[in-house]
Amino acid sequence: MKVDVVAHLHAKPGCESALRVVLESFVAPTRQEKGCLRYDLHVDLDDPAKLTFIEEWESREDLVKHGQSEHIAAGRVKFPELLSQPVWVQVLTRIAR
Repeated sequence: MKVDVVAHLHAKPGCESALRVVLESFVAPTRQEKGCLRYDLHVDLDDPAKLTFIEEWESREDLVKHGQSEHIAAGRVKFPELLSQPVWVQVLTRIAR
């Protein structure tokens, strides 16, 4: 079953650019992962401290493997110094188009 993900990340004041660099580094390798159908990073037009990934995966198993990938693990190490709050993630399945 395909799954969609919405992940919200909020930078600490003054860390917006640094967080964006880390998150942008996830995009190219993730798009090469098995099962990745969409992996897009967005920034809030009114608040550059708010970044959001919108993702689509072939399966929840593919998503789990993504979460265990080296590039994601390397970026997560930097989160405590960059994030103002925990990452908020929704894993969804589409019921209507």
